[in-house]
Amino acid sequence: MLKEFRDFALRGNVLDLAIGVIIGGAFGKIVASLVGDVIMPLIGLLLGGISFVEMSVTVGSAVVKYGTFLQAVVDFLVIVFVIFLMVKAANSMKKPAPAPAPAAPTTKECPHCCSQVPLKATRCPNCTSQL
Repeated sequence: MLKEFRDFALRGNVLDLAIGVIIGGAFGKIVASLVGDVIMPLIGLLLGGISFVEMSVTVGSAVVKYGTFLQAVVDFLVIVFVIFLMVKAANSMKKPAPAPAPAAPTTKECPHCCSQVPLKATRCPNCTSQL
């Protein structure tokens, strides 16, 4: 059982997934900082000095922090846009698959009646001419 687990854990797909999760977590922190510390303050400045983090509404005893939600939406949009750019770049680097060679012809044209006849035919089935 230990050998099976080791084989599973060392399989390429599992290691690739683990590396992707680690890099994704680090990338998420970078994007959160970019949005929270750079993009949202600039948007707030353009909108008259509004701080999105402080935007909230009190309903009864509940505090609804919709500014934080807006910041999370911008985080998501930035991440999606960057992933889109990465996938687009990766797809542009791929070489297109070579076109398959054209199939060898199986028919020829009768020089007398211009109909298609099998390559091995010695007489046209339509006009009965010798080929």
